[in-house]
Amino acid sequence: MYTLRAGKKEDLPRVLELVKELALYEKAPEQVTNTIEMMEKDGFGPHPVFGFFVAQKVSTEEIIGIAIYYYRYSTWKGKRLYLEDIVVTESERGHGAGKLLFDRVMKKSLEENCTGMMWQVLDWNSPAINFYNKYGADLEGGWLNCHLQSTEIRVLLD
Repeated sequence: MYTLRAGKKEDLPRVLELVKELALYEKAPEQVTNTIEMMEKDGFGPHPVFGFFVAQKVSTEEIIGIAIYYYRYSTWKGKRLYLEDIVVTESERGHGAGKLLFDRVMKKSLEENCTGMMWQVLDWNSPAINFYNKYGADLEGGWLNCHLQSTEIRVLLD
């Protein structure tokens, strides 16, 4: 029903559409400020900072899902693969594309000699939590996400 492959530059318009679909699902569409140009530079420039896989529907070759990842370093654990987003378009959910993408990212973590992989899930996203529980994932509590936008950083440093 689906095929998987590594993402290509020409996939980025569809990738950004799926990212925006995820943001809408997560009730934060206004938070997406990324652009195709930024993704081209960051994913396909001289020093790529992310990679991704796409799931395509066999019958149409339409990209119906993505898994975006990058590497991070844990002083406690070493090199880790970080799954930034896994998205399957709403009409294709529940048919196995998410499992194929997640399994491929797990395999990538082993291929790259990572000590494991990490990701986040919103505490109200029951379908995703149930999906990750099927893998026996450790869903930790007690950590708060922290961030500053570049505009805020500029003000703070001026």
